Amino acid sequence: MLTEIDVKATLKAKLGEEIEDYLILGTCNPSLAHRAIDIDRQIGLLLPCNVVVRTDPAAKGMVIDDAMDPQVMVQVADEPKLRAVADEAAIMLRAAIQSLS
Repeated sequence: MLTEIDVKATLKAKLGEEIEDYLILGTCNPSLAHRAIDIDRQIGLLLPCNVVVRTDPAAKGMVIDDAMDPQVMVQVADEPKLRAVADEAAIMLRAAIQSLS
């Protein structure tokens, strides 16, 4: 994990707004990011680097882990060479999410 953004605390401090616990974890793998950027310099906008961990406001005690499907990066960029990077990223994201359980 590279970064952690506490969205709940940020919204409270900056806007005075209250939301459920909501963290954005920056989980980019430098090696995979480098490979993707070598293929397409604009791909940094689409790298699947974030995992969101949040409580479900509708179900007390329920924690939700979300991450973007790395194949979305391939589809949006329309660059087939990114598929291998996305496949590896998907494996790593699944492992990261499972480790949170």
